[in-house]
Amino acid sequence: MNGVLRVGNASGFYGDRFSAWREMLDGGDLDVLTGDYLAELTMLILGRDRLRDPALGYAKTFLRQLEGCLGTALDRGVRIVTNAGGLNPAGLAAAIGALAERLGLPVRVGYVEGDALDRPDALTANAYLGAFGIAACLDGGADVVVTGRVTDASLVVGPAIARFGWGRDDLDALAGATVAGHLVECGAQVTGGNFSFFTELPDGGHRPGFPIAELHPDGSCVLTKHPGTGGAVTVETVTAQLLYEVGGPAYLGPDVVTRLDTVTLHADGPDRVRVSGVRGTPPPDTLKVGVNNLGGFRNSMTFVLCGLDIPAKAALVRGQLEEAVGKEGLEFTLARTDHPDAADTEAASALLHVHLRDGDRARAGRAFSAAAVELALASYPGCTLTTLPGDATPYGVFTADTVPQDAVAHVAVLPSGERVSIPPPTRTDPPAPEPVPADPPPVAAGPTRRGPLGELVGARSGDKGGDANLGVWARTDRAYDWLRGWLTVERLAELLPETAPLAVERYELPNLRAVNFVIRGLLGAGVAASTRFDPQAKALGELLRSRIVDLPADLPTGPAATTTGEDS
Repeated sequence: MNGVLRVGNASGFYGDRFSAWREMLDGGDLDVLTGDYLAELTMLILGRDRLRDPALGYAKTFLRQLEGCLGTALDRGVRIVTNAGGLNPAGLAAAIGALAERLGLPVRVGYVEGDALDRPDALTANAYLGAFGIAACLDGGADVVVTGRVTDASLVVGPAIARFGWGRDDLDALAGATVAGHLVECGAQVTGGNFSFFTELPDGGHRPGFPIAELHPDGSCVLTKHPGTGGAVTVETVTAQLLYEVGGPAYLGPDVVTRLDTVTLHADGPDRVRVSGVRGTPPPDTLKVGVNNLGGFRNSMTFVLCGLDIPAKAALVRGQLEEAVGKEGLEFTLARTDHPDAADTEAASALLHVHLRDGDRARAGRAFSAAAVELALASYPGCTLTTLPGDATPYGVFTADTVPQDAVAHVAVLPSGERVSIPPPTRTDPPAPEPVPADPPPVAAGPTRRGPLGELVGARSGDKGGDANLGVWARTDRAYDWLRGWLTVERLAELLPETAPLAVERYELPNLRAVNFVIRGLLGAGVAASTRFDPQAKALGELLRSRIVDLPADLPTGPAATTTGEDS
């Protein structure tokens, strides 16, 4: 396949399937194998590791994975690109060199640095670098490239730059590769993992394979997977991942702004989806910076409230705990999981989750959890807890910042030791506000039937700092015509009341038959600090799909067509 670059992915997060590197190398031909290990929460974890040992700060799991397959990758000429370097890419590069020496393997390792910023008041502060440093390492002969905090998509864009010789002005090609990188960055999530219609997958979603992007010189690609692996690659599985953790149609990046409203998807055979038409515009003159700080200490206890008088029982616990430890930092959430006239204890019980956050570890620790346990014989009838008394744990707070692109020293360290400075883009544009879409036509009156929204739509949701995104796609053109007129911000507030007091942005992506909501502040100070039952908003989309609404009676349910823009 001349002119095609086959880039696979073997990790979507720190803790993903350990065997995926071996599976991808043994499963078929690849040119490059990538691994994404970094999330906002991961940077906090690595920051705490580094506090204990300054030599750490990288994803240690990657070294163990590499030990079993580095020789295979070298034998087959598969180059490895990973952001597992985290806060210490030079340290991981040195550890890979030591591993290769122990294994008797000649390996050339390059790494990218410059993302770490000097913020004395922060545990970690890292700019999201682009892909040209990765490309420089590959051009310099690296078999393995290690980075710190680059954008997730850069792991794919960098190898494409190196293969096809793109420059800063090849904006459409860079944007197309950015979409490819965004699609594979979360591993099996694009091949049927976490998919709304998982029951329709050939293996029922049992063990989806990891993805491959076949990139072309114009930036278009085909998404696929190795033959015989589980899951599926369909227009809908690809749509679901495209909607994951995005905002408006302008997807900002350090090398290009990718217009998600130009993406076109077409089926290209079994387990093959062609991604084309992507357009790019110049990047902003700033880089995003992720900042993590230790916010204090937290602890949680859960009371089981069974049978009658559930609100009164919860109120009694609240008053008792506030008297025992004080009101400051206490948070109570009553989950009404109880059913009336239930035949067993679990079905008759609600859960009262009590959280305490405080700068004082002693107050948030045993002082709080012991006070909760002491109520066991002195509170509501049937009092019991699901948690044992325990100490507090530290939690982090994530915030996002920006710095000028030219304020960051982006450097590629080649296998030879040469340090290559990566200049910022010369052509940038400040981010422009997204135009407000025209009001969709009102939903035509007609016969309806009651049913869950998920009979007609799929959804994918996730976190970005303290915000959440919720992407919803329709399965047919007719269903999209109804969805875009029906699912307004006001309707979302009715279906998901917790969004009602928050600022919510709504965007339309007609090429994907989708609408995307960005819900500001839903997750508070970010995943590490959130006490929400679903702290990363991963289940928000499935909650929406489960709501019973008035569906148009004439809209069929079932799988979508194989090509976007066509009815099934």
